[in-house]
Amino acid sequence: MRDLGLRPRPDVPLRVLCLGAHSDDIEIGCGGLILDLARNHPATSVDWIVFSGNAARAREARAGARLFLNGLRRPRVALHTFRDGFFPHDGAAIKLVFEKVKRAIPAPDLILTHYRDDRHQDHRVISDLTWNTFRDHLVLEYEIPKYDGDLGAPNCYVALDRETCDRKAAYLMKAFGSQRDRHWFSEETFLGLMRVRGVECRAPHGYAEAFYARKLVMSTAR
Repeated sequence: MRDLGLRPRPDVPLRVLCLGAHSDDIEIGCGGLILDLARNHPATSVDWIVFSGNAARAREARAGARLFLNGLRRPRVALHTFRDGFFPHDGAAIKLVFEKVKRAIPAPDLILTHYRDDRHQDHRVISDLTWNTFRDHLVLEYEIPKYDGDLGAPNCYVALDRETCDRKAAYLMKAFGSQRDRHWFSEETFLGLMRVRGVECRAPHGYAEAFYARKLVMSTAR
């Protein structure tokens, strides 16, 4: 399997936009990638936007962002308060937020968002609006394990070492105490999924996060 790589340009820091419906989505879906960037490319600029976070979940969202963004020089975190479970009905208001984000961040190098075929209605709204708003960008859709059984066959992988995976799982358990009683929310779940994805892409250390890359443009220009 050929490694295409995603490396910051030497003269300009990589700019990444992370979009999540709920307070733990980004961390679950692409937390390993963010930790890897923080370690290897601390000049990376990350905009981290969560669309639903109220009361305790808001505190957890901020705690999760602090843990995963630690080490990056220019992280920016925005937290909105749309109602959990009502995103399809609040779509117009959420769309206005996307338009503001596009004006503030017109040219991110990478956008990380929800899987378009995720069975959670809020996740699908964020994915659809991502593609509706950002038409000429590199978009990778992350996955979140859940009861619905909607894991698919991703086509893009980010290889991770075991230390990064352990940190991701530990940070999730530390930051999101309100979720620990959910039957699926466990270190075993997160490590197990990353191990499976590592097998699929023959990751050097056996672990990976997986994404859906619907459109990639390759160039032979130097």
